[in-house]
Amino acid sequence: MKFGWLTLSASPAPEADRERIADQIALVEAAEAAGFSDVWLTEHYFTGESVYCDALTFAAALAMRTTRLRIGFAVVQAPFHHPVRLATQLSLLDNLSGGRIDIGIGKGTVYNEYEFIGYGLRSDDSRTRMAETVSILERVWTEAPFRHKGPFHEFEMPEIRPRPVQQPGPPLWRSAISPASFRECGEAGLPLLTTRLPLEAIPARWKLYGEGLEAGGHAPAKRARLLGDAAVWRNVYVAGSDAEAEDRLYGHLVATRAHIMHLRGALNPPDFEIDPAMLNAMSDPSVSDGEAVAQAMDTGSIWGSPARVREQVAALGDAGVGHLLCQTAFGAMEREEALANMRAFSEAVIERP
Repeated sequence: MKFGWLTLSASPAPEADRERIADQIALVEAAEAAGFSDVWLTEHYFTGESVYCDALTFAAALAMRTTRLRIGFAVVQAPFHHPVRLATQLSLLDNLSGGRIDIGIGKGTVYNEYEFIGYGLRSDDSRTRMAETVSILERVWTEAPFRHKGPFHEFEMPEIRPRPVQQPGPPLWRSAISPASFRECGEAGLPLLTTRLPLEAIPARWKLYGEGLEAGGHAPAKRARLLGDAAVWRNVYVAGSDAEAEDRLYGHLVATRAHIMHLRGALNPPDFEIDPAMLNAMSDPSVSDGEAVAQAMDTGSIWGSPARVREQVAALGDAGVGHLLCQTAFGAMEREEALANMRAFSEAVIERP
């Protein structure tokens, strides 16, 4: 199994931003030393969530401070980026990193309308904007000259320079949740990210992905590689005992959820309503913190003593998972606790060559 490290940490106040950004660099360097194979950067704006906010600029720093880790985006919020600028930045990052870039593309958060408003947008057309950006990235690194005319952008240019190291371009990953999207990803031959999918749902989803890969006519070697790369996200906390890990993770998740709910209540405009179909216990303000966090710990988390954590990871492997994305830091967790948690997981689970 491959293990990735996903960062979704926050800075508690503007005066702490510089220190917390430095913390993130230190954590990524530690992840490489601890045997993780990849790091995944989230992207949020205006409130200190995701700490660095500008994941693309931050990735350039990581490219200079790491040698082996692949650097992924989970995800780039497409509506906030001009596609030509985005393609140029990603190509430069691929050169700076020596071909270590992976690109998850999303339509933007379905919860934080204030992010769209900050960019002079609303989220109503975000899916169309994302689709246009994806269609451009699928072609822009291989067509010269490049011409495009779409609902939001129209341009003509000679070519993208520098050319990316990875050809025909850095891999474009898709985030999938629904059963239909797993099969669609397979048919298209796309690498796949999924969120905190419950253990019991994974075998059926992986089966759909595999069926899609076969229906899409992809070569057996490619099918095997994509199935092995398909990634599941988990909250992770490892401590000396099950009780200690449970208490610490529960406390961090309650605090993080309360903070996020406060931001959405305070900053989202009165005319914005979250699509009920997108709500789960953690994102539904009508669900109590205790109930929501208990469910998240039961279905989307790995926690406990090293022995218990090894059992949970093995169960994911038995369900077909070959790539686990680990979130080991939460909210404004201090650097030393985040490092200790990451290293405890590595020592418990990650095999060294």
